[in-house]
Amino acid sequence: MLKVEKRMETPTYLKVVIPIVSVLVAILFSSLILLITGENALAALNTIFAGSLINWQEVLVNGVSLMIIGIGIAIAFKMVIWNIGAAGQMMMGMIFAAGVALFLHVWIPPALLLPAMFIAAIIGGGLWALISGGAKAVWNVNEVITSLLLNYVALYILQFLVNGPWKGVKSMGFPQTDPFPEAARIPTIFPTGRLHYGLLIAIIVVIVFYFLLNKSRWGYEIRVIGEGRNVARYGGMSLAKNIFIAMFASGALAGLAGAIQVSALEGRLSPHMNTDIGYTAIIVVWLSRLHPLVIGIVSVFMGALLYAETSLPAAGIPTEIAKLMQGLILFFVIAGDFFSRYKVKMVKE
Repeated sequence: MLKVEKRMETPTYLKVVIPIVSVLVAILFSSLILLITGENALAALNTIFAGSLINWQEVLVNGVSLMIIGIGIAIAFKMVIWNIGAAGQMMMGMIFAAGVALFLHVWIPPALLLPAMFIAAIIGGGLWALISGGAKAVWNVNEVITSLLLNYVALYILQFLVNGPWKGVKSMGFPQTDPFPEAARIPTIFPTGRLHYGLLIAIIVVIVFYFLLNKSRWGYEIRVIGEGRNVARYGGMSLAKNIFIAMFASGALAGLAGAIQVSALEGRLSPHMNTDIGYTAIIVVWLSRLHPLVIGIVSVFMGALLYAETSLPAAGIPTEIAKLMQGLILFFVIAGDFFSRYKVKMVKE
């Protein structure tokens, strides 16, 4: 007879083993599905992993946004506040940054234009997150629903702007703005490739928030609230205040990622930018068990899967395979979380 018991404490080795096993099982299931549908599983895996090594700059470009957004999501998740709105907060960061680049650049010195864009994006993403965060703190409204629905509102605002008042005169009829001035572009690190200095910003964000979440009083309060809100209230911690701060910080980082993406990769605001990366970051956070430094590492792995979405069709393999792997990874990580919380024993009746 099988008996399930709740663990008093999750062993350290399980925290490492379960995410790794979850990824391996997801890859195995993806391979089986490929074989069943008549596709070449080995060719698909070779394209994903070998291709990612060859095109490592593109992998790191994807990893930049995943690192920054992942840290923001982890802040909210540590408080058991489920911010699913990173995609919308990222779009609002893009919009605010683009507004500064397009309309305020004549009044801002070139050296201060990028910092001004980043500040605007942080404010835009943070305020957008506060809509659902404030509703949660004041009226206890379900933040999963509100943050998710706000993603669509942000998307429609972006589409309205690029199809209407912000549509560029040099856009050749396409729904996009005019190009940003050169001072509003993040330069690339190498003469060839798209890897840009946003990578340094992402690394700094990971390191800074590692210390904030693990070594500061604010990080301690977030952990306590996440583990037990009644205990936090008994200890004199303000639940509402911390929800406001955590949600603003979460949205602010998503907004910063949006500013980096729009200024480094496109150099203009467009509705075709990859904002789905905000959803992929949730997988990164779960795989990383909310640990900031691990988020940095896992972001690179997931960046390879995002790159595979564009490289698989060239090998004659459906791009949906990469998305399937992302979904399976999330599924098995959540399923594996059961074994980190509970242990299964065989007992005699």
